[in-house]
Amino acid sequence: MPETQRRPESRYGNRPTMKDVAARAGVGLKTVSRVVNGEPGVTPETERRVQESIDALGFRRNDSARVLRKGRTASIGLVLEDLADPFYGPLSRAVEEIARAHGALLINGSSAEDPDREQELALALCARRVDGLVVIPAGDDHRYLEPEIRAGVATVFVDRPAGGIDADCVLSDNFGGARAGVAHLVAQGHRRIGFIGDMPRIHTAAERLRGYRAAMEDAGIAVEDAWMSLGATDPARVRRAAEEMLSGDAPVTAVFSGNNRVTVTVIRVLAEHTRRTALVAFDDLELADLLQPGVTVVAQDAAALGRTAAERLFRQLDGTLLVPERIELPTRLITRGSGELPPAD
Repeated sequence: MPETQRRPESRYGNRPTMKDVAARAGVGLKTVSRVVNGEPGVTPETERRVQESIDALGFRRNDSARVLRKGRTASIGLVLEDLADPFYGPLSRAVEEIARAHGALLINGSSAEDPDREQELALALCARRVDGLVVIPAGDDHRYLEPEIRAGVATVFVDRPAGGIDADCVLSDNFGGARAGVAHLVAQGHRRIGFIGDMPRIHTAAERLRGYRAAMEDAGIAVEDAWMSLGATDPARVRRAAEEMLSGDAPVTAVFSGNNRVTVTVIRVLAEHTRRTALVAFDDLELADLLQPGVTVVAQDAAALGRTAAERLFRQLDGTLLVPERIELPTRLITRGSGELPPAD
């Protein structure tokens, strides 16, 4: 390869420093520092030379020293359940927007619904000196975060409450939303209503089951064990549960699905059956209004959950929020057709 085409030696890991910028611009370190930090006392011509050197070298300010001086990293961590779940998209985006408005960087990761992984991820973020954490819990024991909270790490739990510690949490009204959704099915004349939900140890799943039971009790309907199924949300398990409820001499005439992942499988199963079965789903989902019939849902405001949690986090950091609170945001019943189908028999 000709000399003019030979690539320069790799400098991976050897980032340019302020000394490099100063040497290239022919100025002192203090001058570079003033330009980098937007401080006065530098002539326009000198600032131009320094900025040209910064651009040419690809220099980026090292904030580590600023962290040591200020005690803040201008970063927060977000521990999600599953990055692939569409419910967490608007929630994460809302947290990011609030963080950005406060000049902070958001770092997020997924626990994959594993309590051990949640703990490992949360503590790894703390080790990287994030100023605060927004956590969607996978486990039910968060005492491992007590030392971090005492050390000043602001912490807010969202979607599910913390376990074993007193901390801010921002939730949806899972009980009230499920109760309203099932009551809507009862109002259409349904008496045999099935419930398919997530793992019973999960707070949201347990609250939605409680709402289902309450609505059935309000209507004076005795719930049969065969009408309820909680467990993993994988399609095979949900399919089995739905098919069992829809079979036999007295199948359910309506289904209340406990979250968006359950709903997708239930919709597929219902499409394979000739008997029209009513459906109300907890969580809205994309294209739900375009199906025939459209899917009636109990909608959460995921963005409001994330925004409220992030705002409380920064109020903690500002010192204006000292007493932990539990905040429940309302849900909304959206009628589209599937929940308004009358019983087939």
